[in-house]
Amino acid sequence: MERKNIVKNARTLRQEMTEAEEKFWKQVRDKRYKGIKFRRQHPIGSFVLDFYWAEKNVGIEIDGGIHERRDIKEYDEGRTEVLKTNGIRVIRFTNEEVMNDIIGVMRKIVLFADSLPHPD
Repeated sequence: MERKNIVKNARTLRQEMTEAEEKFWKQVRDKRYKGIKFRRQHPIGSFVLDFYWAEKNVGIEIDGGIHERRDIKEYDEGRTEVLKTNGIRVIRFTNEEVMNDIIGVMRKIVLFADSLPHPD
């Protein structure tokens, strides 16, 4: 997909966030969580990550039930591998995890980022 279309798609996605994405964004926007800067609906290459922690090269995906479908799961896995080859590690959460335990989700993100090797 052309860069201009990716950016336009990201803008649209920012306006149409799911309830779980909105809850996550309210928790992290303006560096509210431990001073960490997250970007929402952030375009990288031909993909748009739900959230991105640039300092740690961590993508955060918040998935609804459709991501349980086999074809979508396979697409997600391929997408994650492409991002990984570009130095971005992805962590995924379900909508339910975010809605029911946002603090636990935030802790897992920080632990995940801290467990990654530091880039040289």
